[in-house]
Amino acid sequence: MGIVLKQSFKNTIFIYLGFLVGGINTLFLYTRFLEDTYYGLVTFLLATSNLIMPLIAFGINHTIVKFYSSYFTKVEQDKFLSSVLFLPLLIAIPLGYLGGVFYEEISSYLSVENPIIKDYTFIIYLVAFTCAYFEVFYAWAKVQLHSVFGNILKELWNRVVVMLLLFAVYFQFITKPEFIYYLTGFYFLRMFVMMIYAFRLYFPKITLTFPSNYKEVLRFSGYIILAGSAGAIILDIDKFMIPGKEAISVAAYYSVAVFIGSFIEAPSRAMLNILQPLTSKTLNEDNIKEVASLYKKSSINLLLISGFFFVLINANITELFKLLPKNYAGGELVVFMISFLKMYNGFLGNNGAIINNSKFYRITLPISVAMAFSVYFLNKLFYYELDFGTNGLALATLIVIFTANTFKLYFVNKKFSITPFTNKTFKMLMIILGIYVAFNFWDFPINDIYFYKIPIHPILNIALKSAIIIPLYLYLIIKLDISPEIQNLIKRFTKSNL
Repeated sequence: MGIVLKQSFKNTIFIYLGFLVGGINTLFLYTRFLEDTYYGLVTFLLATSNLIMPLIAFGINHTIVKFYSSYFTKVEQDKFLSSVLFLPLLIAIPLGYLGGVFYEEISSYLSVENPIIKDYTFIIYLVAFTCAYFEVFYAWAKVQLHSVFGNILKELWNRVVVMLLLFAVYFQFITKPEFIYYLTGFYFLRMFVMMIYAFRLYFPKITLTFPSNYKEVLRFSGYIILAGSAGAIILDIDKFMIPGKEAISVAAYYSVAVFIGSFIEAPSRAMLNILQPLTSKTLNEDNIKEVASLYKKSSINLLLISGFFFVLINANITELFKLLPKNYAGGELVVFMISFLKMYNGFLGNNGAIINNSKFYRITLPISVAMAFSVYFLNKLFYYELDFGTNGLALATLIVIFTANTFKLYFVNKKFSITPFTNKTFKMLMIILGIYVAFNFWDFPINDIYFYKIPIHPILNIALKSAIIIPLYLYLIIKLDISPEIQNLIKRFTKSNL
């Protein structure tokens, strides 16, 4: 786990730096510098682009991670990379052409309830295209075991750009519509920067010869296209469906709550960036013992870290919402459900990477399709028919993903006879539950304090409660020896600061 923890630690720093910048954007700048309608519009455009991005990517980002380590000579690697590099264009070009031909019909359909969408519909395709090729070149770098720079571009680039553009709107350097156009331009720039970096790490000799297992490569990509598209539906269909019933501004309110709940997934994303190619390599070598080791270590470490942020966020969520404009209040239950789901995902460790990079990868297609249909119909039930509001959207997501991930847990155990459980798992769950119950239902009785109309009392409350939770949590995981890897990092950090 040495290289995993080293790069994961760096990735975590940049991911949380990205989340910090994103938090400032989401909680303060978007909500004050960009009116609700335009914030909702940006949320809708990006969510919709995420729905079609896996289709354009042709599954190549996953294909590179799965197959690259199975080639042992430069000639074979060059054949593989040359053959997959241009495959996304086979979908991107026809899709762009059809989008242009039927643009009026598509834009009119999407803007029935919110006419503002009509003039920006083309942005959806442009962002989807740039994100698709960004992921391809990011995977290119990851298989060279260089994930940090791509991670910076993925997690930090867009958020810093958004912050600068929001200030540009505030100081009237650009207009709100120009904000959207400039943001799209920076998506293109990010794609080209990632491409240059990937080619600097490894530039293949371009050849028109296909690898010997090209049929298997294409078959895998086809499965991943369908599975990835279904997966994108699960993640973003809720934000896409909101403008079909309510004002587009509601998408902005919901997006804020989802962002807060998703904050805890950063460790999982950081560690899986490097675990995916390593898992693929160990599976290609049929080293199940090492796969099991990675599975257990990733699970306990991610449960430890994601559980920490689960407790910290939910114990302070009431006070956190007091910092936002009143229209954004009332999302506590959404935050709880999304954060619980992200913590459970962390607990599964590299479960998804094991399935996706094994000979059983085909199971991801029926699982993803079933999840996509389930989340759509549950959204219709909870949001449209039972009128649960955005809580219903979060509940549908929780039910579907929790059920599917539990099945994946069972599936990996059945096929590989391995689980993520260790003798420390139960102890870790008790620490998380105990601290959550102890700190979730009360706050310090601090009188209202304002500084230039900015509420200070919630900040004080959050700081005081966090000052108790953090050392208590760290004490318990060290005392109970939950994770040797985390303890070594803590010792190394404290020694370097003495």
